[in-house]
Amino acid sequence: MRIPFLAPRQREFSIAPLSSDDLAAVAAIHREDFSRPWGDGEFAGLLAQDTVFGFAAREVGHGAEAPVGFVLARLAAGEGEILTVAVARSHRRLGLGWQLMDAVLRELHARRAEALFLEVDESNAAAIALYRRLGFLKVGRRPNYYANDKGPAAGALVMRRDLR
Repeated sequence: MRIPFLAPRQREFSIAPLSSDDLAAVAAIHREDFSRPWGDGEFAGLLAQDTVFGFAAREVGHGAEAPVGFVLARLAAGEGEILTVAVARSHRRLGLGWQLMDAVLRELHARRAEALFLEVDESNAAAIALYRRLGFLKVGRRPNYYANDKGPAAGALVMRRDLR
């Protein structure tokens, strides 16, 4: 027998376009995982470009609802590119990476893009598994792509998903 008031509360998230008000929170999330994190000025410069767009994930019902994850992408000449994507450590394994990538895929379909590319650290098994579940295939490798202040630079897998 299940007692309703003891059942775990389902966490709810909203995915919405990234705005300039989100940039400080986005930069803080980026700092959690990247050895060369981008600052809010770099994010502002990218988001100001006509070809760049992004989405933020927010937990519903938690005050100001600062982003707990985000994705930034670019569309040029019919091809999309994931510039960066990150989810706060406190909110991982909740499906937010999937939801953010799905938002990008939907946007690119609406804009009639032909393909989406990304680079991922070849040691990031969780991200690689997510991208494979989303239909991405490895199309190349970039050695020593990600600088690492704790050791040698990591290689990146180049992945592609056809959208047509």
